[in-house]
Amino acid sequence: MNNLVTLGEFVIQHQQDYPEATGDLSQIFGAIKLASKLVHREINKAGIADIVGYAGQKNVQGEQQQKLDVYANDKFKTALAARGLVCGLASEEEESFVEFTQPQHKGSKYIVLIDPIDGSSNIDVNVAVGTIFSIYRRVSPHQEPVQIEDFLQCGTEQVAAGYVIYGSSTMLVYTTGNGVNGFTFDPSIGVYYLSHPNMAIPSKGTIYSVNEGNYVHFPVGVKQYIKYCQENDEATQRPYTSRYIGSLVADFHRNLLKGGIFIYPSYAENACGKLRLLYECNPMAFIMEQAGGAASDGRSRIIERVPNALHQRTPFFVGSPKMVEKAEAFMAYVGS
Repeated sequence: MNNLVTLGEFVIQHQQDYPEATGDLSQIFGAIKLASKLVHREINKAGIADIVGYAGQKNVQGEQQQKLDVYANDKFKTALAARGLVCGLASEEEESFVEFTQPQHKGSKYIVLIDPIDGSSNIDVNVAVGTIFSIYRRVSPHQEPVQIEDFLQCGTEQVAAGYVIYGSSTMLVYTTGNGVNGFTFDPSIGVYYLSHPNMAIPSKGTIYSVNEGNYVHFPVGVKQYIKYCQENDEATQRPYTSRYIGSLVADFHRNLLKGGIFIYPSYAENACGKLRLLYECNPMAFIMEQAGGAASDGRSRIIERVPNALHQRTPFFVGSPKMVEKAEAFMAYVGS
């Protein structure tokens, strides 16, 4: 490839897309980039370094924390705090939001919400995992301590969102509301290069991603949509192909490139859904919409939902717009 553009160069070149940031977003991305490199390094040592397995404690959701969860949370928190541009952070691994109180944070305008490691249970078996992040402008006065309302904003207010996928190669994909671009990490020199400019999902795909092991517990509308996906119809290229990795970032990334739909519905054990609205669904929805896709809770646009708690859960339907529309139609038709 000729004329390779690095992530840092690309962000600087596109600062005019958000002039009110005055370079702040460039530095925030720099912190995320740095922490992702450290996580990449540890993931690529899994099996020979003490990074796999349980950490021996549970997070606020009552889930067993992996050692990698704890490591990644610390690295992203430390990197973001060091820049002095973020006044607070909320993480899936933290019970409450974290306020940055050092003098350099006084007047900081941004907050970050992050899932440091999505799919961390897969690290033990060498399956792709990821990091998901979202950036907002704070709504409380800049000279005062950060408040809970700074984090409980609708997804429509996101300034930027992105994810890092640690797979056969490590990629960082992000949007600032002006399309989606992907950057592949070259570990030999420690640089992210633009590899997937102007990413766009096909309007319709042939892949559906859902944990069919829970089929019996799914709402009727989801069951009927899955049956629809499995029916034989050459005109609509059905049956579709079932592909489910169990790592949101990995399933999302594949469908973004190839076209498809990812579904994590509510069911008996997770009556409100399992995925977190703020750390997973809103940032991924923002990215998907900017790539020409759609994202909902099965009935309505998900980034318009008003959050009421940091760790709020929700059903999630995301992917090619025609496929999401069809799934919503099944949900609406049966009323469940």
